[in-house]
Formats: sequence, C-alpha cells, structure tokens
Amino acid sequence: METNRNYFVAILLSVLVLIGWQYLYVSPKIEREREAAQALQAEQAATQPGATGAGTTTPGAVSGSAPGGETAMPGVVAPETGLSREDALAQSERIAIDTPALSGSINLTGARIDDLLLSEYRETIDPESPNIRLFSPAQQADGYFAEVGFIADADSGPAPGPDTVWSAAPGQTLTQGSPVTLTYDNGAGLLFTRKISVDDHFLFQFEDTISNSSSQTASVAGYGRVTRFFRPQTAGIYVLHEGLIGVIGEEGLQEIDYSDVEETPILAQPKATAGWMGITDKYWAAALVPPQGAGFDTRFAHFTDGRARYQADFRTDAQAIAAGGSVTSTTLVFAGAKEVPIIEGYESQFNILNFDLMIDWGWFYFITKPMFWMIDFLFKLLGNFGLAILATTVIVKLIFFPLANKSYVSMANMKKVQPKLEELKAKHGDDRMALQQGMMELYKKEKINPVAGCWPVLLQIPVFFALYKVLYVTIEMRHAPFFGWIQDLSAPDPTSLFNLFGLLPYDVPGFLLIGVWPLIMGITMFLQMRMNPTPPDPTQAMIFTWMPVVFTFMLATFPAGLVIYWAWNNTLSILQQGFIMKRQGAKIELWDNLMALFKPKDKQT
Repeated sequence: METNRNYFVAILLSVLVLIGWQYLYVSPKIEREREAAQALQAEQAATQPGATGAGTTTPGAVSGSAPGGETAMPGVVAPETGLSREDALAQSERIAIDTPALSGSINLTGARIDDLLLSEYRETIDPESPNIRLFSPAQQADGYFAEVGFIADADSGPAPGPDTVWSAAPGQTLTQGSPVTLTYDNGAGLLFTRKISVDDHFLFQFEDTISNSSSQTASVAGYGRVTRFFRPQTAGIYVLHEGLIGVIGEEGLQEIDYSDVEETPILAQPKATAGWMGITDKYWAAALVPPQGAGFDTRFAHFTDGRARYQADFRTDAQAIAAGGSVTSTTLVFAGAKEVPIIEGYESQFNILNFDLMIDWGWFYFITKPMFWMIDFLFKLLGNFGLAILATTVIVKLIFFPLANKSYVSMANMKKVQPKLEELKAKHGDDRMALQQGMMELYKKEKINPVAGCWPVLLQIPVFFALYKVLYVTIEMRHAPFFGWIQDLSAPDPTSLFNLFGLLPYDVPGFLLIGVWPLIMGITMFLQMRMNPTPPDPTQAMIFTWMPVVFTFMLATFPAGLVIYWAWNNTLSILQQGFIMKRQGAKIELWDNLMALFKPKDKQT
C-alpha cells in the first residue's frame, strides 16, 4: 500500500482539480446562459421604441463633462425598428467597405462603422454557412457599432457627433490602400476633415484634421465609443473573459463582465495617456485606441434609458485651436478576429500598450503563449493542428524527461523494496512511529524519494490547462480539422458510444456524448494505471478501477484536441514507464493486472 500511496495522492489531486473545473467552469455555464437569456428578455421588454429618436443628444445617458463642464459627451438611443438588415442599411447614405478580410459599409450619419462582416470566417464548419457578422445598425435588435466624434464648447459651434451627416465625394469605396475622405463644416469657422483608411486585416485609422478659419480660438475634445445594444450569449466560464475590456495606463488590464456594469452602471477609469478599450467576445473584438500621448478619460458603462446598451468609451482632453490654425489627431479602431500574430503585430507597429492582452491567455500565460507559438510553428511545418498537438506532446515529454525519468526510476525502486516494507510492517505491527522511522531509514539507504512518483501526474496539470486555454481561446484552433470525423479540434468529439457512433439514427443527450477519442483516452489511462500493482486497500482499489471511467465522462465535453493530447500523452507515458521499469529490473504489472480482471474471485466462507 505504501508503494502506491503517493501515486494515488497525485491522482486524487488531479481529480480534485478537474472536478473543481467542472463545478467552477462548466456548471455555471448553464446557469449563466439562463440568466443571460432572462436579462435579454427583460431588456427587450423594457425597450420603448420611439421614446427617444435616433441621434438625439442625451447628456445624462453618456455622461462626462466637456471643458469647463459645459457640454456632455453625446449619446444615442436608437429605437429598435424591427427593420430587416437591408432596410436598416438603406435608411442612410453609406460608403462601402471591401477588403480581403472585411465587407460592409460606413454610415455617413456619425461616420459610424455599423455594418461589418468578416469575409474569412463563417459561423460553422460548413463552407456555405453565413459569414460572421460583427457590426449591425443601431436600429436592429443586435445593434453594435464603433464611432469616433467630437465635442466643442458653446463658442466654437457644433461639432460632428452621432447625428451629424458627413459629406463624401460620390463613388468612394474604402479598400486596402484606397482611403476615403469625409468633411463637415460646422458653419462657425471649423472645418472637420476625416480620412479613413483600413489595412488588409482588421484595423481602421481615423485621421482627423480640424481647421479653424474663425477669428477666435476654438476648444474641441474628441470621443470614441463601442456600443452594443444586446447582451450576447457567452460561454459563462471563468477560463474565458467575454465583455468589456481595456488596458488603461498604469491601471493595466481591465476585464469587466456584463454583469459587473449591470450592477455598477458607470465604471470610470483614471485619466491616462496610453491604452485602449472595447468589447470582446471569445474570438472577435471591437476596440478603440485613442490618440496616444494626450490625456483621455475612459468609462465602461451600461445604460438603461430608453434602450439598454453596453458601452466602452473615451473622451480626450480639449485641444485649443488658434484662429487660422489646425490640429490633427489619429484614432485607431480594431474590429475583427483576434488572430494572435495580427494582434501582436498591431501592438508592435503602433506601440499600443499591452494590446496582446485582448487575447485571454490566463494566469499560466508564461506557459500558454509559448505553447501556442510552438503549436503554431509545428502547424506551419506539418500542415495540421492535430499533428502539431501530437508533436508538441512529444516535445513537452522531452523537456520533462529528466524529471519524469527520475520519478519512474523511483517508482521502480519502490516496487523492488516492497518485500522489505512488508517485513517492516510485520516487525512493528501497530507502532506507526517506529514503522515510519524504519521506512525513512530504508528509503535513505536505498536512495529512494517516495514523493517522486507524484511528479509525472502533477506536472501534467499546468500543461493540461495551458493547452486547454490555447485550444479554447485562440481563433487559430477554431474549425481546425484533424482526421476522419474530427473537423473542429476546439469542439468536443461529436460521436457517441450510445448511438454506436452515429450508426443508430437518433441523437443522445449531451452528457452521454462519449466519443471515440474520449474512449481511447480512457483506455490509455486504464492501461497506464494497470502498470502498477493493484493496491490492497479496498478504497484505493475502487479508485484505481473507476478513475479512468470518471475521466472518460469528464473529458468527453472537452475540446477534441485536448482529449487527443491526453490520450497520446498517456501512450507515451506507458512506453516510457515500461522501458524504465524493465531497465531497472522491476516487474511490469500490466499483464498480470489485466489477467486478474478475468479470473474468478474466491468466495469468502
């Protein structure tokens, strides 16, 4: 029993971690989804279409004082019209967007990006499924947009805001390498000229020049906001943040759940001179990068006036524009997929503070990020993310080989001294103090570390969670196929033992989706555990028997890529342990343990 005690402690610790994951991450998912649906219904019920017209300035709705506290940051409460997307788009003049990665249009009212499709991504693995729709007009139930505007003091005349119709030359289309130009003359001496450009991925640049032809100094502040009129369906697990997000100067990363701003409607941040803010989903995000170097205020908010909405916004300090002078500022708008190299490229190119934190790498980021880069490198080499995961497993095994080798050697030596341990138990009987002292002397004499057997299992836990994060949060793994029936490594194995893997014509409940790869994982875990003697203690023996079954059911809901990793890792561990035990002269218990399962048990008389 002493031989296996530490091994079972390690197994139990790993089970506790996984059970904790199940209850802390998976179980809240259903409850959060239910609450999200109820909240959405409540918001829609509270909506009063037409109560406040589109483009109406509502100072109390989006608060924040302008210079001297004279003017509030403009807000918009667009009523939900029930129009189709096409009809909603037709209500305003627009400039088309057409790039390799994006399609849609810019609304000339507010110069707002509120129509955006991701051309390279679809909703499902079906190549004919619709493209991912990121932005939609405010008049729709799923209204979602990004907007950049200005606030002027009373003496400077009106500034372009949510209801401003910008002027544009006819026939313009925003394409990669072909920016568009918009203008607005406020009639009081200020001319606003906006050049909007977009790269071949997901970054828009708003370059704004304000020229003052009046006889007095003007004071103008800028603002930007990402506004969402609905609460989306989220995964609802702590391993992933979905909601409002930003990096605000020295305050660092801010992750605000939708429920957080519902409880505290205005979460104002300290003034900063660097950073970004926006709204993130699992794979997509919309974010604003204010002019860096100048001061700006940031808020994360939830408004319920007229129509509920979530908003991340900023407001810059006012700039004085001398008579006859001009100023230019640049605001960046990211709207698209959270591809790792693209995000990190923007961070480097535009010196955006911690822009890479838009991707939720988690607490084990020092393992997660290197693991992603390793898998991504191997994918480019092998052409398949599944093969890259298998190769990564081999590399991780090689990295930990010295420590794992010592652990397995120690376990093999523990088996060799088992007879001496039995002698000590017979000698000392119930004198546990003397027994422990004798065992320690024996371990010291034989140069055995009884705790070393825990390491092969314990070392897998941070690697397991790091790989889980990579598979779960990085878009590169989304819809990545393996071979055969695994067409999405980020989703669970779609087959089930309980309908004979699709041969029987009916669906099974989610908790019975025990696919082929979870079964393979369970079998390899069973074989790995049978490499060791069955413990004489009945409780430990029961754990020994049922552990693979429990893991099979638990991991069946995990991404297929993670289950493939675990099965392959178990296989390598069996080979490694068998080789080391044979080299050390220790008996490999696998065959005897398997035969014992089929032998009739002696009846007690």
